[in-house]
Amino acid sequence: MRSTLRTRTPNTRRARRTRGAAAKIVASAAVGALALGLSACGGDDKDKDDDKAGGGGKESAATVQLPKLDGEKVSVAAVWGGAERKVFLKVLDEFEKRTGAEVSFVPAQDPIISFLESKVAGGQPPDVAMLPQVGAIEQAVANKWAKPVGPEAQKQLDKNYAQGWQDLGAVDGKQYGVYFKAANKSLVWYNTKVFENAGVQEPKTWKEFMKTSQTVYDSGVTPMSVAGAEAWTLTDWFENIYLSQAGPEKYDQLAQHKIKWTDPSVKAALTTLGELFGKKGFIAGGADGALQTEFPASVKQTFTGGDQPKAGMVFEGDMVSLSIAETKAEVGTDAKVFPFPAVGDESPAVVGGDAAVALKDSKGAQALLTFLATPEAAKIWAEAGGFVSPNKALDLKAYPNDVQRGIADALIKAGDDIRFDMSDQAPQSFGGTPGKGEWKALQDFLKNPKNVAGTQQTLEDAAAKAYKNS
Repeated sequence: MRSTLRTRTPNTRRARRTRGAAAKIVASAAVGALALGLSACGGDDKDKDDDKAGGGGKESAATVQLPKLDGEKVSVAAVWGGAERKVFLKVLDEFEKRTGAEVSFVPAQDPIISFLESKVAGGQPPDVAMLPQVGAIEQAVANKWAKPVGPEAQKQLDKNYAQGWQDLGAVDGKQYGVYFKAANKSLVWYNTKVFENAGVQEPKTWKEFMKTSQTVYDSGVTPMSVAGAEAWTLTDWFENIYLSQAGPEKYDQLAQHKIKWTDPSVKAALTTLGELFGKKGFIAGGADGALQTEFPASVKQTFTGGDQPKAGMVFEGDMVSLSIAETKAEVGTDAKVFPFPAVGDESPAVVGGDAAVALKDSKGAQALLTFLATPEAAKIWAEAGGFVSPNKALDLKAYPNDVQRGIADALIKAGDDIRFDMSDQAPQSFGGTPGKGEWKALQDFLKNPKNVAGTQQTLEDAAAKAYKNS
């Protein structure tokens, strides 16, 4: 969700998007598993292996033999910052230990495709890039930057990953990406003290959610924190409502621009979203405040301030727990989570993810892809929290609490039935560019949620242009 198209992409994009759409989430099954997992919101019961966080699996427990790369330099580019970067560096440290390679982290700017374009043009591409969009993988392949996954990495993928996750990293049947980090993006986190004081329970439907929000508001706390400064969160709001309300078939059609953004189904979803965005006092700081609130701050202001925080709830994926960890709140006691409320017949289940893609033909690049496809690599970040792995060989005990385990278990049980973030499937000039396309249109909608028709037309104009050039 953080990349921009700069050059034309051939029809590989449409072919891949069709295959990605075929790998769907069966919402009822996935959310049923999620609900079961999240119901066990006990404390921080760290029933883990003896291995320490940051150290990965012990050398004797390694599932793959990595090559010796003494002195070889390997560079990895990613947009991760803050807590995410810190934990990923621990993963890279373990790779260094096992191979002898010297690994450097290259901080990438949004959008990452534009960043990589400048690096390639300058003759200094990183060995590996962590790409947060299906479209970014396709763009890297179309530009002939990406190198296919080698045989050792492919063995790990075949052993540890459902076919659906492999397909998301493939273009025209050839594997390029290793999905290291996944995200369940259909979660609402809440401050338990706020809910207790208001006397409310976890809502299951949108109607119940709005009623709960009103009761929280009446208790003296603003119901919802929205990270409007980072518009990818707004696309996630829309996608969850749209998937639940319009259904899977329409979702796939809109993701491929087979129906227009002026379609009545989009009007219905925006109208529903506008019920929240347009309700006075329901958004922390109002629209203006939300548009200045970045994602980490949106989480922290929900879980600081005791029983009088700036907001009682915050919507976003499992990565929320990393920002909670930077407060005094404890996941499972002070902070709990429920599935995104059902707008239609079923609650939605939307996923995202970051894939490692080799940009150089080097032993180091392929060895890193192989390592990232192992449960030992995933274990390091899983233990730190704020992370879900699509690696089905990872022991759920690695996750730090029951909430994280429940989220991860639901993702794995969904198997091939995964539905990927819609904006991450779109041409990046539409679905992943700050200040443009869908991001800008939804930020403007947050300011003026009554302008449904105008927002639809703005979205369609931007989409038509982007898809024409893709």
